[in-house]
Amino acid sequence: MPGILVFVEQKDGVPRKASLEALGEGARLAKSLGVPLAAATAGPGAAAAAAIAAKRGPAKVLAMEVPALATFSAAAHGRAIAAAAKATGASLVLLGASAQGKDLAGAAAARLGASPIADATRSAVEGGKVAWVRPVYAGKALARVEADGPVSVVSLRPNAFEPGAEGAAAPVEAFDPGVPPGDLRVVVKEVLAPAAKRVDLTEADIVVSGGRGMKGPENFPLVEGLAAALGGVVGASRAVVDAGWRPHSEQVGQTGKTVAPKLYVALGISGAIQHLAGMSSSRCIVAVNKDPEAPIFKVADYGLVGDVFEVVPELTKAVLAAKGG
Repeated sequence: MPGILVFVEQKDGVPRKASLEALGEGARLAKSLGVPLAAATAGPGAAAAAAIAAKRGPAKVLAMEVPALATFSAAAHGRAIAAAAKATGASLVLLGASAQGKDLAGAAAARLGASPIADATRSAVEGGKVAWVRPVYAGKALARVEADGPVSVVSLRPNAFEPGAEGAAAPVEAFDPGVPPGDLRVVVKEVLAPAAKRVDLTEADIVVSGGRGMKGPENFPLVEGLAAALGGVVGASRAVVDAGWRPHSEQVGQTGKTVAPKLYVALGISGAIQHLAGMSSSRCIVAVNKDPEAPIFKVADYGLVGDVFEVVPELTKAVLAAKGG
């Protein structure tokens, strides 16, 4: 294996947490395989993000801060990643499986003629090759897969891998991937984003989700209060989002976001298989539901049968008291 390249997704010069985790896994694999590790980042702020990534184990970092990559485009960024992979001689490209990373993995793989592997949660080096484990069938089974070509592109599920420790900074090089703006079929003119800044669900260490059992949007301050007390973010089930109680960006499940936090709290969520597919990889699951037969209890590490409107305020008070608040 000639080498490994990690694409570092960034915003305003700050790398995404999922990308730092990909760098950590890339450094571990590079050491096991005895191959060089490189990193690349793109867009406005790439140089600043590259300086941070340079301390996480790569031998060098390519900063692709060129006009064609000023706004995100899967076509442009996918082409840039492919150019960086060829420039560094990488046969394995790693990305965080964020919404953007999932989009880019396919685009880069197509450019490289590579074997794409999506949403990996574990890896193992066997006989000089890397085997990956990824959930299939809505998380009901795990598949062990290996790339069948000379180049592979793998997206890594956020919170499934440990970020690398900081060390000496590697050199950062300005790199032009040769992506002419006029050669793209689609050009992004503007990106509209919510004004409020919050940790993305997929990268949060603690997620507190509310379901239909919350009975209405007016009761979600209970969910928000517990999330704030725990230092987490708010999630929601599909039923809640479909009812218009919460935005789609908060939906956890098969048709929403897949999360793997250290702590997942399910409030008034029955636990349909579509929801379990999005959160069953959480390290610790706590469920509160008044139905003792709710499917959520089958996957929960801790379950409490009770009325969320009675339990959640007391739980929030207990958390704040334990934290001295």
